[in-house]
Amino acid sequence: MEDLQAKDMPAEQALPYKRIQAIIETALIVIGLVAMTLLLNHGMYGDGKKRFLALTALLTHGDIKDGPYSQYSLIGPLFSIPFWYLGKWLSTPLQMISQYNQFVFACGLLCIYLLLKNRIDRHLLRKFLIILLAASMFSMNVTAYYGEVFTALLVGVGILALLLSSTSLVGWGAIIIGVANTPAALVGLICMIGKQLLDSKRLRYILIIVGAAGLIMAESWIRRGSPFASGYEHDSGAHTVMPYSGLVGFHYPFFFGLLSILFSFGKGIFFFAPGLLLPVRKTLLKIEKKEKLQLYRAYLLWIFFLVGLILIYSNWWSWYGGLYWGPRFFLIASLPASFALALRLHYKDSASLPINLLTLGILCLSFWIGLDGAVYSAQATAIPLCMVNSGRLELLCHYTPDFSALWYPFVQPQRLDQSRALYVVYWTFTFAYLLLPLLIKVIAQTGAFLKAFSTTHLDMGKWRI
Repeated sequence: MEDLQAKDMPAEQALPYKRIQAIIETALIVIGLVAMTLLLNHGMYGDGKKRFLALTALLTHGDIKDGPYSQYSLIGPLFSIPFWYLGKWLSTPLQMISQYNQFVFACGLLCIYLLLKNRIDRHLLRKFLIILLAASMFSMNVTAYYGEVFTALLVGVGILALLLSSTSLVGWGAIIIGVANTPAALVGLICMIGKQLLDSKRLRYILIIVGAAGLIMAESWIRRGSPFASGYEHDSGAHTVMPYSGLVGFHYPFFFGLLSILFSFGKGIFFFAPGLLLPVRKTLLKIEKKEKLQLYRAYLLWIFFLVGLILIYSNWWSWYGGLYWGPRFFLIASLPASFALALRLHYKDSASLPINLLTLGILCLSFWIGLDGAVYSAQATAIPLCMVNSGRLELLCHYTPDFSALWYPFVQPQRLDQSRALYVVYWTFTFAYLLLPLLIKVIAQTGAFLKAFSTTHLDMGKWRI
């Protein structure tokens, strides 16, 4: 499974072993993409359906101004026009376009591979891709037509493209388009560019902010009649028992929004992207010296962009993203979280027992996140009690573990259909492939620790009354 003995083998013996690893891991990636496409339930609902209706109005009637769904950006959906026409030709427009984010995700994985395949250990790279597939929030988000997958991947992959001089311009272009698709992400871009300015001491990077802001304002002007009209001016939620419910726009108390975004059981980033808690700085800096690739810079740019998103959404009344599985506004957190987890798995032999134990716990939680999102998301999101009386009790799904989208499948077990059961088979094999080598290492380290502890502290010959 993993290179448990490869490092002790002669080079001529280790090479076939590594080839077998490469074949298995590549198969897991390809099979995973096929399984997500064919076995998971792709649907059209919520904001995704409104984006689809706005795109349909544009393509069928030429309607682009002041429509009922004009607050939703059309920048991302415009790239799905081929899917719309193909669906129309096949008389299955909804089914076809609901696969769009799956296609974007597959393209994103391919771009990550092409950017990094000759610059970091390919075994590490394949681990990263496998975790994104089977153990991250992407497993659910690719099944809907929402805009977060487009933004997260264009920005996330664009940041990786910045590491190479040959692709940096393309990277900046992708980042600008991704941000324009989600106007609130402009704050994330500002934080990211702030980091870039401090590191490079080059003011020209401010032009990236200007470019993204200009594209956002241009769409607002074309579709809503003013460059400053967001379409959310009067947007608000229902009044519930929560003291600050029903507020309009960005008037939610920042402190409570921040706590909720980070730590709430149903929407908290640290529950849905636990890899963010793993220490990776020293490991990334060592890789930088060896490979001459600024991976730590990319990791920090991901984090700074995420911080900007947290800052802006902490003030919004709908910080939780509505009736949806997990913290959808912060999908980009899956990139640094998955990469950190892949790093810790790859360098487990040089890690201490506490670090490997932490990695083991986060690996298990991450794979459960991937399975829950892929297989149980519909049941774990549309919990009847949280939706009664126009969502008056939705706070239960946000703040309590019993009704959290992560843990509700244990409260109310669900029988799986054949398609989802087949996906569980793929998930189980993938989980075992990454789990067993780490588990073997942890058992060996634990045995060594217990032996040393007993020798030092439990030698009965040294004890006295």
